[in-house]
Amino acid sequence: MKILVCISHVPDTTSKINFTNGDTEFDTNGVQYVINPNDEFGLTRAIWFQEQQGATVTVVNVGGPETEPTLRKALAIGANDAIRINATPTDGFFVAKQLAEVIKAGAYDLVIAGKESLDYNGGMVPGMIAGILDFNFLNSCINITVEGTNAKAVREIDGGKESISTSLPLIIGGQKGIVEEKDLRIPNMRGIMTARTKVLNVVEPIDVAINTKAVKFEKPAPKSAVKMIAPDNLDELINLLHNEAKVI
Repeated sequence: MKILVCISHVPDTTSKINFTNGDTEFDTNGVQYVINPNDEFGLTRAIWFQEQQGATVTVVNVGGPETEPTLRKALAIGANDAIRINATPTDGFFVAKQLAEVIKAGAYDLVIAGKESLDYNGGMVPGMIAGILDFNFLNSCINITVEGTNAKAVREIDGGKESISTSLPLIIGGQKGIVEEKDLRIPNMRGIMTARTKVLNVVEPIDVAINTKAVKFEKPAPKSAVKMIAPDNLDELINLLHNEAKVI
């Protein structure tokens, strides 16, 4: 089984976020980048298939040379090889078209993507890829097993879980639950050294019309000051909740 894991290169959640040029561009100065968490869960599940069923695991990313350390970390975790599509990920459709081209060329059986990226939270790329390629698609996937060309998966739905049987080729949008946090792999020294010798192919993007662009970024409004009310002053508390907060 050939597995392709889509990897997004996203800012660490502890990074301080700022914008430049009149809030039209993200300021990357001082920002630490990591593997998108949903993608890391998916990668860990792919490594399980590699160890248990002899699958080959390729990771792919749309981005410039600055994303290669993130791909190298994925290789250190255990992926067999990596592909970097040499383009700036301008919007979801552009990214989906680039990834679809790699999937067609590589004839992958299972494509694992995170259901959304930590930075834009668009949640659109896995479904778009499936639409472009006419592959089976499952979103919010929290478990998957494969036997031959048949797959059984569990996905999270409102109020519960849904078990589904489907067939390969298949694209899933994975999330926490497909593996648990305790199962995530931390690259050891051997993995890091081995990753340096693994193949990282750089491919040029195909021409795709850019249909959307970011016009302006805006931070959430700062929280207002907290008002402290004496425990025995219930009348004042009710007055503030009713007339100021307007929650009762």
